[in-house]
Amino acid sequence: MTNEFLFLLGFLLIVGFILVVDLGLITPKKKVETEVKDDPTLSLKHAGLMSFFVICVALGFYVFLMEFGHNLHNIHSIEHLQEIITKRHHPVKIIPGDLETSLELYNHNLALEYITGYIVEYALSVDNIFVILMLFTSFKVDPKNYHKVLLWGILGAIALRFVFIFVGASLISKFGWIMYVFGAFLLFTGIKMFVTRNQEEHIDPEHHPVVKFANKYFKVHNKFVDNKFFVVIDGVKKMTPLFLVLLIIEFTDLIFAVDSIPAIFSITKDPYVVFFSNIFAIIGLRSMFFLLAGIVDKFKYLKVGLAALLSFIGLKMLFHHQLDDWGFKTTDSLFIILGILTISIVASLLSTTMEKQKRIKKIKEYRKNR
Repeated sequence: MTNEFLFLLGFLLIVGFILVVDLGLITPKKKVETEVKDDPTLSLKHAGLMSFFVICVALGFYVFLMEFGHNLHNIHSIEHLQEIITKRHHPVKIIPGDLETSLELYNHNLALEYITGYIVEYALSVDNIFVILMLFTSFKVDPKNYHKVLLWGILGAIALRFVFIFVGASLISKFGWIMYVFGAFLLFTGIKMFVTRNQEEHIDPEHHPVVKFANKYFKVHNKFVDNKFFVVIDGVKKMTPLFLVLLIIEFTDLIFAVDSIPAIFSITKDPYVVFFSNIFAIIGLRSMFFLLAGIVDKFKYLKVGLAALLSFIGLKMLFHHQLDDWGFKTTDSLFIILGILTISIVASLLSTTMEKQKRIKKIKEYRKNR
């Protein structure tokens, strides 16, 4: 077995462990049943702890790559290291005759590419929460079924991303001009997101493309049946609306992947690093949904930040050759991305605080004038 396969297998085992912890399968059955009975939705405490746990594991993987990243491709010589650097377009200059120091430089850059990609994907995943929340509301999904839909949605997303990432990497390696296509698309997406940032989004359950497709080619039941995806009516197996919601979530994730995956390919051309950063962000989406669902509207400038983020990445892909000549490094991308996200979050929180103070002031003035 190759080192890439072993790395991938070990990573998937980590993902499986995180999902097991998230589902509470390692806690006593009686305790789980009590929690579900008392509160069908994930508590803020549980969601916060789970989000913190996933982030810690993701950061732990960053430290792992810092130490053992070269084992991903089983690099054993200066010549092999140079081959990998050239093939994956890593901005690393090796030191002739010094394999140990060169590997340290390579590992450091590989870990930076991973964590930068993780931050980008995690930020874009927040926008995904807006859509998922609208889907649940539009289709009137019972909150106690959020768990099941999000779990299967994440498992489906992992499989889809795996195919999408490695096919994308193959295309980029064969057709370099695709980077310019991705760059132009991301720049267009960023500008469009900024222009439409204040437009109210809505989902029409009856006229959604996935719903129309399912109604045309499959048997669909028109009512929810507990937490079932399928139900047998008069001997005929039919999809329930809950399964339709799951299909729409997968369809939506595929659309988001068209933005997020090319964005990470602007940071690293190593498909394994793209996959690692992508999946760590996705598996944290379930707990992050319950953590942010009630306050996501408070981040009023997040759309502006994401628009700036996509535009920056689009420009970076369009001018990647020039940036390489100027010595633009992975750390530069990381600082710019963190700067954009920090400014948008801080501006959102300040705006929310100021609006709250204005409301309090108006209430006091009203009471004073009565």
